[in-house]
Amino acid sequence: MLEGKAVIGDTDMLGTMQQDALDLAAKALDFFDVTEATEIARFLKKEFDTMYGPGWQCIVGTDFGSFVTHCYGCFIHFYIGSLAILLFKGSAALEDPKAEAEAEADRFSISPGNSVKSLLQ
Repeated sequence: MLEGKAVIGDTDMLGTMQQDALDLAAKALDFFDVTEATEIARFLKKEFDTMYGPGWQCIVGTDFGSFVTHCYGCFIHFYIGSLAILLFKGSAALEDPKAEAEAEADRFSISPGNSVKSLLQ
C-alpha cells in the first residue's frame, strides 16, 4: 500500500461518491502494488460501474495529462502520495451546444406564412 492521505485536486462529485472513490482507491492499494496502475484502474472502474451504473473511466499513474468530457457530478481527480487517480463517467459532447440549442428553438418557432401544421410536417 502507498502511504499518504488522499488529496483531492478537483471534483464535482457529491461527498458520498467522493468518499467511495477514496475508500475504494485505498482498498485497491491494499490489493495491488503501486506499480500495477492498470489493475488499480480496472478495480476502481468496475466497482464504480457496479455502484453507479456503467460508463466509468479511470486513469491511474504518476505522470499523465488529460482532457475529458464527463457527466455532471461524476468527476474526481485526486492523489494518494505521488499516485494520481482520475475517475469519471464519460459523456458525449455536443459539437456546438449553442448551434444545437438555436436549431431546436428554430424548429418550434412560427414565422409569418408558416402554420403549426407546416412545421410539424
